Amino acid sequence: MPHSPLARAALIALAVLVIGAAGFFAVAWRPTIGLVAARATPAPKDVARGAELAAIGNCITCHTRRDGAPYAGGRPIETPFGIVYSTNITPDEATGIGGWSEEAFRRAVRDGVSQDGHHLYPVFPYDHMTKMREEDIRAVYAFIITRAPVHANTPANPLPFPFGFRPLLAYWKLLFLDRGAVPADPSQGDEWNHGAYLVEGLAHCGACHTPRNALGAEERDKAYAGGEAEGWLAPALNAASPAAVPWNAERLFSYLRTGWDDEHGVSAGPMAPVVHNLGSAPESEVRAIAAYVASVAGSPSASREEAARKALARAKGETPAPSEAGGPGAAIYAGACAQCHGEAGRHPLLPALDLTLSSTLRNPRPDNAIRIIRGGIQPVAAAAGPMMPPFAEAMTDAQLVALLAYLRTAFAEREPWNGTEDAVKRARDMEAQQTRAERAAARNTP
Repeated sequence: MPHSPLARAALIALAVLVIGAAGFFAVAWRPTIGLVAARATPAPKDVARGAELAAIGNCITCHTRRDGAPYAGGRPIETPFGIVYSTNITPDEATGIGGWSEEAFRRAVRDGVSQDGHHLYPVFPYDHMTKMREEDIRAVYAFIITRAPVHANTPANPLPFPFGFRPLLAYWKLLFLDRGAVPADPSQGDEWNHGAYLVEGLAHCGACHTPRNALGAEERDKAYAGGEAEGWLAPALNAASPAAVPWNAERLFSYLRTGWDDEHGVSAGPMAPVVHNLGSAPESEVRAIAAYVASVAGSPSASREEAARKALARAKGETPAPSEAGGPGAAIYAGACAQCHGEAGRHPLLPALDLTLSSTLRNPRPDNAIRIIRGGIQPVAAAAGPMMPPFAEAMTDAQLVALLAYLRTAFAEREPWNGTEDAVKRARDMEAQQTRAERAAARNTP
């Protein structure tokens, strides 16, 4: 007896579901790579090289929570999809990667897949790390696997559905993961090409400095046009850079080693630990990074050079300042800022940036300026460096908004930002969320 139309439709629907499930399983499933009971002791030269590479990759920053043990994970990282906690990558057998083989480590770096087969979130920038050379992956593994083991569980990621469903990441990778090596450019020198390899790969500069699409992938056709990282704006590194004075390779090198340049400012936010770590990397590697990044912007236009000349002349007192806005913002600046940033307050041994040269005040949004004023600037890991006290408890939101309007008009010579009140509220909310997430991580660690 022939099947009824309803029965045939049900069979077709069932077949589609079975085929779809099989296809999904084929795309998303990855096998477990067995744990190792023992491994050979890595060569000291590989461990030493791995330490240099880990510094360039900023590994310790993401994999160490505030007041936590190095590389023990638990750091809450803010993404547009929710908080993702970094994992414990110490060689602890139970909670870290103590049993991982080099093969398992390589797969995590190259393919974003854990030892047990689950897909990793691209907050771990494997879309850049996949470009690393084999010998560099081996060296980083040698370094990481010889760190002190720390027993520390990673908190569950509080991601809403469907973002917490990891198998979907397999499709994200099909769309966006480019596993190709960084091609060499024969028209450039060895330093530039090595810088390209580091910047596009291990250093993963584009992860912050490139805008992302609705699915969280970098917009490759807008490389280095500016992005966001944990509530901070990562400024454009291309010709759209907001810097008052165009960067060159030498000033970039100095900034990346010290976190300070008197024509651009001081590192803050997520960039501060980057330059702290680069301070321990080989000079040749940092020079290569600087050479490549400087080339991203290309040669400045005539109008850009003229604007830079005027800004420098004003900063040096060679030309009079334009008529500055007054009002409550000017009074707040005089009482809270001028003692360091004013001409009489700047000291050669304790430099504070002339705000005429501030890139932060030229950003398209006030987010970074708000974060800096509220939270101040402190050297990373109690190291020496420029600092600024926080004003979160000393200023009301209304005072901060007034100050920002004055700074933007008086020093960047631009109209005040729109939506500053909302940006201040957003910054407060993100600070509170970060504090809650850090407390949750601390409770999770024995």
